[in-house]
Amino acid sequence: MAALVRVRRALHRALFPSLKVVEPVRTVTSTVALFKRTAPLGPLPNEDIDVTDLESLEKYRSYARYLQMAEKKSKQPTWWRTYKQYTQEPTPEKIDIGLPHFRTSRRKELKERRHILKANRNNSDLERASRHRTLLIPLDEVKAEWEKKNGPYNLRTIGEHYGIYRDLFNGATFIPRVMLRVQYDCEDYATPVYRGNVVTPTEAAEVPNVSFEAEENSLWTLLFTNPDEHLGENESEYVHWLVGNIPGNAISKGEQVCHYFPPFPAKGTGYHRCIFILFKQDKAINFEEDSRPNPCLSLKMRTFKTFDFYKKYQDLLTPAGMAFFQSCWDESVTHTFHNLLDMKEPIFEYEFPPAYHPPQKKYPHGQPLRYLDRYRDSHEPTYGIY
Repeated sequence: MAALVRVRRALHRALFPSLKVVEPVRTVTSTVALFKRTAPLGPLPNEDIDVTDLESLEKYRSYARYLQMAEKKSKQPTWWRTYKQYTQEPTPEKIDIGLPHFRTSRRKELKERRHILKANRNNSDLERASRHRTLLIPLDEVKAEWEKKNGPYNLRTIGEHYGIYRDLFNGATFIPRVMLRVQYDCEDYATPVYRGNVVTPTEAAEVPNVSFEAEENSLWTLLFTNPDEHLGENESEYVHWLVGNIPGNAISKGEQVCHYFPPFPAKGTGYHRCIFILFKQDKAINFEEDSRPNPCLSLKMRTFKTFDFYKKYQDLLTPAGMAFFQSCWDESVTHTFHNLLDMKEPIFEYEFPPAYHPPQKKYPHGQPLRYLDRYRDSHEPTYGIY
């Protein structure tokens, strides 16, 4: 038998003298398997524990002590990345484009607060009014104090929540140091604009009354825009009002770059954000390139981008105030489209997909009593019984 094998090998070499043995191609799996692992950058977790002698380990004796030790271990720095670091993306640094402001020290604020509390405790009139339940809190003074200290920071938080900085300034933020007071005067009542309250298009049909605190020789620019209203481009806006070179707080004496036009949220698009932005100017600006005719009834000419506008005049404009309201469709929007814009009113509707029913079972074992109602040849609702 061994002789027969040697004869076959000799014949094979004689018949195929130039044949070479080709090594198999290394696949990705074999490459990974043959990859030499490098040493870790530091000690691994629980590396110092001897698994052969677990009885010698220290006992926690209580669940509270276990939680205490676990919390202590979690605060120690590690050389590896944790699960939270992998899942949570680092927050990008926000660019502040607002007015410079130097906040007073926290120690000074606490000292003033303690002084006021001490004076109130020593005031017998306040104590008597509080005991007799006749103490009146001056809400106007409280509101004025809030607007000076915590109001601008709260307004910035609300603006971030509603995505105003993201959609108007491409993520750049500012603290609205100047409180912008906007109010729409209707026939029988007045509708103020706060921080996201609802104002109907009927109430916002006329030019609002805008006021703010300003120095006599200062110049301002007021912008009223809607980032949710554009019918053709998602990244564009419609400018509703733009007034530049406002001396002090006299809006009527400013340059009407784009005259006022009421908001017109299309039917079916939900609530829109109608935003007022107040800019402070370093000097007078020539707005001839941005001016619109009066009246401007073309949506193409009212197409606008706040970011591009600010980028164009960023050396001369600084955002200082903000106020906004939410508005949705009402009957006045139809009048705006038909009579002012001279166009058909767009209506957006959502087409709900038909209810899905799995294939009917011939023997519906364990199904509800009205199982067959789902497969009736009628358009009557099945009342959601499944």
